[in-house]
Amino acid sequence: MTRLSPCSNNSIADMRTAVSRIVISLAWALACVGVLAAEALPASNDPILEARVMKISNELRCLVCQNETIAASHADLAVDLRRQVREMLQSGQNEQQVIDYMTARYGDFVLYRPPFKALTALLWIGPGAMVILGLGTLFVVLRRRSRLGDAAFEPDDKDAPQDPHLS
Repeated sequence: MTRLSPCSNNSIADMRTAVSRIVISLAWALACVGVLAAEALPASNDPILEARVMKISNELRCLVCQNETIAASHADLAVDLRRQVREMLQSGQNEQQVIDYMTARYGDFVLYRPPFKALTALLWIGPGAMVILGLGTLFVVLRRRSRLGDAAFEPDDKDAPQDPHLS
């Protein structure tokens, strides 16, 4: 008498058929997604205008991301600001007028490189001052430590019993 194993030829063939159907379905789904994707159209047909928009966009900070320019950001606000810059340039305003408008509306924070003035002095001087302060503190601490005698430091006592929890 012949015994049928749980993995008979019919069940293996059925499994192969199911896997191949899944693979074919996934391939068709990926092909359909590829058909739906389209290349982004330029916002303007004028390359000179787009170059001016990108120049200004590289000078303005994204108010959502705060670590990117509006040229690099994909946030909705950055897209709106780029569109607004484009519209202002198309209406005849120059680059400085656009930057002045954005600064008046959003403050110096919108500028990727804020100007040096009383309100932004800490942004420009702060990092250098912190480095100098840190190096000065390190110098003072090391100088004081070098003047201390050996008695100021705890000696290594080899005869003292060691705490078993520390080892």
